[in-house]
Amino acid sequence: MSFPARPALALVSLACASAVGAAVWTQYHLDMQPCPWCILQRILFIAIAAVCLVAAAQPWALLRRLLSVLVVGLCGAGVAAAYWQHFVAAKSSSCALTLADKVITTLGVDTRWPDLFEVRASCADAAAKLLGVPFEFWSLALFALVAIVALISAITPPRRHA
Repeated sequence: MSFPARPALALVSLACASAVGAAVWTQYHLDMQPCPWCILQRILFIAIAAVCLVAAAQPWALLRRLLSVLVVGLCGAGVAAAYWQHFVAAKSSSCALTLADKVITTLGVDTRWPDLFEVRASCADAAAKLLGVPFEFWSLALFALVAIVALISAITPPRRHA
């Protein structure tokens, strides 16, 4: 039995895009304003969604596997961002000039698409829970799940047709 990499990667792309959609929905409908680390995680989810979509569309197994490795790396960055947000940034009074803030500014996404990427809260103020679980832990869990799927996609040999 082989792993259905292409459908799995397409589903991952949809899940990551949905996560960003849910974050934006909570921002505008539940007034959960994002901090720099929240925005960095949105950027990573969008990057993962795009890479997974390209990987799912690839007819070449080797390229799909290489793109899956890239997704694992992006997920590692996402896990680190969520971890840092919860255990370090949320305990500080300011998020200004942190790595997340510098990445956002360098990419310029906050000025190009402010409705989606503008930082609107400090890390301490942005601390929120969803169903009793810190919001960033939901993000961390999705990054970890996506990393597992991408890792399986990367190491599973392509199917051999008879």
